[in-house]
Amino acid sequence: MAQRQAQVTRNTLETQITVAVNLDGTGQLESDTGVPFLDHMLDQIARHGLIDLEVHAVGDLHIDDHHTVEDIGITLGQAFKQAVGDKKGIRRYGHAYVPLDEALSRVVIDFSGRPGLDMQVEFTRGRIGSFDVDLFSEFFHGFVNHAQVTLHIDNLKGKNSHHQAETIFKAFGRALRMALELDPRAEGIMPSTKGCL
Repeated sequence: MAQRQAQVTRNTLETQITVAVNLDGTGQLESDTGVPFLDHMLDQIARHGLIDLEVHAVGDLHIDDHHTVEDIGITLGQAFKQAVGDKKGIRRYGHAYVPLDEALSRVVIDFSGRPGLDMQVEFTRGRIGSFDVDLFSEFFHGFVNHAQVTLHIDNLKGKNSHHQAETIFKAFGRALRMALELDPRAEGIMPSTKGCL
């Protein structure tokens, strides 16, 4: 089996980011973004997706977290697109429901080649600690545009914004894991009637 790994570096005047992914990993994370709550969320993706992630970022955090969070999403998306390759044999679609106490989220993903994000989340607070919850949509927009996936995120219930966020990222990791899993019945087969994705 070909190794489904990639490393991407993105350098701009605002951020310098390196992301490495192993889609067939064991859920290990090495992360140093300067944004602690984002590191916590990246850990959910790695552990629940069984994806090994390395994310290193230096950004203009003296301004705010926006550029760093968005550009990590972009770079992560680029790394996933590269690691997935031609998509032959993958399940393509993935979904997960994840609860955490009172919160419940659903994430559905399609490695369609068509970027699109539908995110229906009403956070109960504007900040989780010092983290601005508006940046979650920036992260996911960056990811879908560069991984070229269709992604639906719905927080169905939740009173605690930390719980809301954590259920989203855990479900995202599990949906990724399902979609990227190699289907033994479809070895070498393109999961599309179009013949390409």
